[in-house]
Amino acid sequence: MPFLEQLTLGSALVVIYIIDFFIAITVVFLERKNPSATLAWIMVLFLLPGIGIIIYFLFSQNIARRKLFRLTQREKEIVEEPLLEQIDEIKHDRFSYVNSGEVVWKDLIMLNQNYAKSYLTQDNRLSILTDGNHMFDSLLSDIREAEDYINLEFFIVKNDSAGRKLLDALAAKAREGVRVRFLLDALGSRKQTYLQLRTFKEAGGRYAFFFPPKFRLINLMFNYRNHRKIVVIDGKVGYLGGFNIGNEYLGKKKRFGYWRDTHLRMSGECLQELNARFFLDWRLASGEKISIDEAYKNRGPSDGNTAVQIVSSGPDSLRQEVKHAYLKMISSAAKNIFIQTPYFVPDSSIFDTLQNAALSGVDVRIMIPSMPDHIFVYWATYYYCGLLLRSGVKVYIYDNGFLHAKTMSVDGEVCSVGSANFDIRSFKLNFETNAFIFDEGEAYKLEAIFEEDMVHCHELTRALYMRRSLWIKFKEGIAKLLSDIL
Repeated sequence: MPFLEQLTLGSALVVIYIIDFFIAITVVFLERKNPSATLAWIMVLFLLPGIGIIIYFLFSQNIARRKLFRLTQREKEIVEEPLLEQIDEIKHDRFSYVNSGEVVWKDLIMLNQNYAKSYLTQDNRLSILTDGNHMFDSLLSDIREAEDYINLEFFIVKNDSAGRKLLDALAAKAREGVRVRFLLDALGSRKQTYLQLRTFKEAGGRYAFFFPPKFRLINLMFNYRNHRKIVVIDGKVGYLGGFNIGNEYLGKKKRFGYWRDTHLRMSGECLQELNARFFLDWRLASGEKISIDEAYKNRGPSDGNTAVQIVSSGPDSLRQEVKHAYLKMISSAAKNIFIQTPYFVPDSSIFDTLQNAALSGVDVRIMIPSMPDHIFVYWATYYYCGLLLRSGVKVYIYDNGFLHAKTMSVDGEVCSVGSANFDIRSFKLNFETNAFIFDEGEAYKLEAIFEEDMVHCHELTRALYMRRSLWIKFKEGIAKLLSDIL
C-alpha cells in the first residue's frame, strides 16, 4: 500500500509538471509577455506545482482583447468631435490658453489628446484635500446639498461606521428623490453587507459591483480591479484621488495610525469628463441602458481657470495611458520631480526615465511609506528605490502613519493626482483615473505639501540602504522576481 500511495503521488506530480510545462510554453511563445513577467510565471509554476496552475489561471487572464466599453455612433460624435476640433486648434496655433502651464506643457496635452482621447478643460477650480476626516466631511456635506443626482465609484467601501455613515447619507438623498448610483469594486468592497445595501436600495438608490464573482467564493476576474475613486454631484462638484471609504482612511485604525492621502474636490467642465468615465463603468457593471451624453447635460457654473485633463487606463487596453503621461512628465522635467506613492514597482521604461532625469541634474524625490500594507509590494518598493539611489534620486520614508497619496508634480508647472500608483499593477491591471493639472499654483501647492511631509520623514541614504540585513535582502530578492505579477 505505501508503495502504491507513493506511485500515485509520483504519477500525480508527473502529470502536474507536464501541465506546468505546457503552460510555461504558452507563457513563453504564445502570450508574448515581457521577459521578467515570463520568468516570474515560470518560477511560480514550477516552485508551486498544482497551486501555481491555479494561480496562473486566476491572475494571468488577458482581457485586452475584449471591448468592454462600447460607444454608440451618437456617443462617438459627442466625445470625438470636440476633441478633434481642439487637437486641430492646438496643432495650428489657434487655441486660447488660460495659463502659462498649458503653453509650456503643450506636448503633454497633445499626448493625452491623441493617445488617451482626453479633452482639455480650462474653467476648473480645485481644492487639494490631504486629511481623511476633512475629505469625508466635505463629501458628506456636498451629498446633503445634492438636488438632482449623485454618482459615486469607489474601490473600497468598508462595512464599518464610516461606510455605514456614507450609505445612510446616500439613502436619505434617495428618499428625497435624488438619483443615486453607487458603484463598488467586487474585490475591494467584498466585505460590504447586502443588508446595508438593501436598505439603501429600498430607499430608492441603485448599486452595482464591478466584476462580481459568478460563483460565491470564486471570482475569476478578481485580478482586475476597478481602483478608481470618482464622485460627481449634480454636475457641480466632484471628487477624485486616493481616499477610499472606511475608518482606517480617517486615521482610526491602530495598525496604520494617521492616514496621509491626497484627493481633489473639483468644479468646472472637467466634471463632464469624469462623469462620462463613471457612466461607462456603471453601464458595464449595472447593465443600465444609459447614454453617456447624460454626463454632458448638467453642468454647474464655474469661475475657475485651472486646466485639467482626465486620463483613464485599464487592462481592457494595451495602451497604458496613465503611464505614458507619467513618462512624458518625467522625460520633460527640467528642474524637479516630486513623487508620492505607497507602492513603487516601476517597469523598465519608468525606472530608466527616472534614472536619466536624475543623472541629468533634475532634482528627483520619491516619498514612500515606512510600513507595508502589502508585504511583497513593500519590499519590491524598497528594492527599486534602493537602486535609484545610485543615480542621485532622493528617497524619503514617511514615518507619521501610512502614506497612500498618488501624486507627481514637475517643475512647479504641471502635476497629477488620482488613483494610479507608480507600479506595474496600476499601469497594466487596474482600472485607474488621474487628473493631469496644468497650473503653476496647483503644482506649487503639491510641492509645498511634499516639503511639509518631509518633516515627518527620514531619508533613505545610500549608506543606510547598504547596511540593510541579509533577511531584508532576501525579501527584496523574492519580491523583485515577482514584481511583474504582484
